[in-house]
Amino acid sequence: MTTLDAGGSVGAGIDRVDARPKVTGSAHYPNDYAYPGMAHAALVRSTVAAGTIRAIDTARARQAPGVLAVITHLEAPRLQRGPMTLLGPSPPAPLQDDRILHHGQHVAVVVAETAEQARYAATLVDAAYDAAEARLSITDPDAEIVTDPWDLDQQRGDVEAGFAAADIVVDETYTTPDNTNNPLGLMATLAVWNGDSLTVHDSTQWTHNVRSTLATAFGVPESGVRCLAPYVGGAFGAGLRVWPHVILTALAAREVRRPVKLVLTRPEMFTSVGHRPESLQHVRIGATSSGELLAIHHMSTSPVAMEDDDFEPASLGSAVSYACPNVLTRDRQIRLNIPCPGSMRAPAEGQGNFALESAVDELAHALGMDPIELRLRNYAETDPRSGLPWTSKALRECFTEGARRFGWSRRTPEPGSMRDGRWLIGYGVAGSSYPHYQVPCQARASIRRDGSAYVRSAATDIGTGTYTVMTQLAANLLGLDTAKVRFDLGDSDMPYAPQAGGSGLTGALGNAVHVACEHLVRDFLQIVHDDPESPLRGSTLADVAVRGGRIHRAESPEQGESYIDILARHGLEELSADGRSTPPTADGLGMATAGAFGAKFVEVRIDPDLRLLRVARVVQVIDGGRILNEKTATSQIIGGTVGGIGQALFEKTETDPGTGRIANATFGDYLVAVNADIPDIEVAFVGAPDPATPVGTKGVGEIGLVGTAAAIANAVHHATGRRLRSLPLTIEQLLD
Repeated sequence: MTTLDAGGSVGAGIDRVDARPKVTGSAHYPNDYAYPGMAHAALVRSTVAAGTIRAIDTARARQAPGVLAVITHLEAPRLQRGPMTLLGPSPPAPLQDDRILHHGQHVAVVVAETAEQARYAATLVDAAYDAAEARLSITDPDAEIVTDPWDLDQQRGDVEAGFAAADIVVDETYTTPDNTNNPLGLMATLAVWNGDSLTVHDSTQWTHNVRSTLATAFGVPESGVRCLAPYVGGAFGAGLRVWPHVILTALAAREVRRPVKLVLTRPEMFTSVGHRPESLQHVRIGATSSGELLAIHHMSTSPVAMEDDDFEPASLGSAVSYACPNVLTRDRQIRLNIPCPGSMRAPAEGQGNFALESAVDELAHALGMDPIELRLRNYAETDPRSGLPWTSKALRECFTEGARRFGWSRRTPEPGSMRDGRWLIGYGVAGSSYPHYQVPCQARASIRRDGSAYVRSAATDIGTGTYTVMTQLAANLLGLDTAKVRFDLGDSDMPYAPQAGGSGLTGALGNAVHVACEHLVRDFLQIVHDDPESPLRGSTLADVAVRGGRIHRAESPEQGESYIDILARHGLEELSADGRSTPPTADGLGMATAGAFGAKFVEVRIDPDLRLLRVARVVQVIDGGRILNEKTATSQIIGGTVGGIGQALFEKTETDPGTGRIANATFGDYLVAVNADIPDIEVAFVGAPDPATPVGTKGVGEIGLVGTAAAIANAVHHATGRRLRSLPLTIEQLLD
């Protein structure tokens, strides 16, 4: 019973089960909900990056048409900071004092009858500040330094001895800028109080985190807070934390005693819901003349907000990427007057991989060695930290299959040696990995009198396909057609689920669904265990299989009966069972738990005179463990690739160095990749289900982005001979 049916729905590239409601408009996002008597909120943001509020005049705003309330730090009650989470501390509670910690900080919330009235009244709030000197640069010598707050720095061997023995050393600095998540849907919150009970519709990736944070902030029981997020308009990590605007919406609703909705504007998205922090990375790699790595030293510096503890260890991946005996990785943070950073697709790995894989490519060029050969020569067959074999790793196959599909053998090694007409052609490659991540999760499965199944959990689907793959998985495990299975999510009243992030939800939730479905079949067998009318009498899970809405003896398929018959004969309308997953451990296997791996191949074309840069072709080969739906998994990799192209060529959040104001906080100024920038993207999967978990997935949400920027930069070097070490890669850099 515990083995997934290879002939069932799992792996089949079926269409999304939520496609019809999305394209017909019947899928309700947080901004789509309305309640009788609903009011609207708008934010007032600071115009300085550091200092205090000397005075705040709200008189004109309070007298504006439709205004119901204006709340500043002078009126706001004391709110508790949210709890410690799996991702670290909650952001500080808003409107608690007169201090200003970053430009764009919320200094007031205005509530009015309509959204237009609230936004207009917000412009009438007049705040005066006593500005202080703002810390805005990670190279500021006077800024506070935070070192290794989560004890993640890695060291093995003797790095300096390794460099002393090396024939060739690459020693370079790489930089990546702030990026802003910018999902299509503006983040929105709708809050409704009923006494001490609170219901919120929120653009979140983690309903239970919203519930616990709001309960803590307002001092009410968690059981009285419900968060609903059946559909989320994208997030890319922006919905992982409970940001101050969510708390302010609930505060405003309690103040006016009416439902209140707040929808962030696009400029507010740049200062209110996190961003990928910039990085300054120093990488040294030493090797023998034959290409054997002897030492890696990766040092990364990134910013953190003045009163926050978000941490992205960009160097951490370098500790496990290659079989190198001497490795030192260190991360530090600089406290700045900036909005709180947060996760953005492939946090830490997205920045760190660019530096490491660029440096490895530089080493290959210095050695006169094929970049793939160098990577495979130093392939980590085992976990370099523990020496244990990986539970699964098909990165070698990723490289070999990717090279075949891409036509890597056509590459001539000399930079600038390949042309198509007047265009310079460059081929680039990068390896990638994304660490294993899975935390506890719960699910509940039911089968009803009509033979249909209902499975649910409090998880969210941010567009990754969770609705679809969990429907497929449950259908497979219960022996039902997918049309007979309904999977629901996005409600904190459902069984606990962790965040949709870290490429870990499919594993955590899938394993919980697996256990719930197994328990449900077991409970059916218990019902008929002593039933003289049942051909399944006395059977255990080990004895049976499921298919076609029936449980039958594995060795005798004709000996079985349907769920419908069992329920009817025993007078039951439905039967339910719960399942719980726990983080997998490979200790019993004597192995190291593996995450996803991938190889990225890119062709670029560059105009030799104008230095126009075009990505012409991308091939990604991924080891993601068991693939539950090839269509949605491919879509995830394509989406990650698009994000990687944006990271490589376009995206940079510009902060004015004098004021701390974000200068390009609109889609007119913040560039993202559009259809014309995206070439043909070929995706293939290799590898086998990972044995550490029952379902065998490893996650494919982030691995599509990791390595894409490095592969593009490496291709640019191959085309031009110019090594660009700062993202985004621009025409100006190529012309310099």
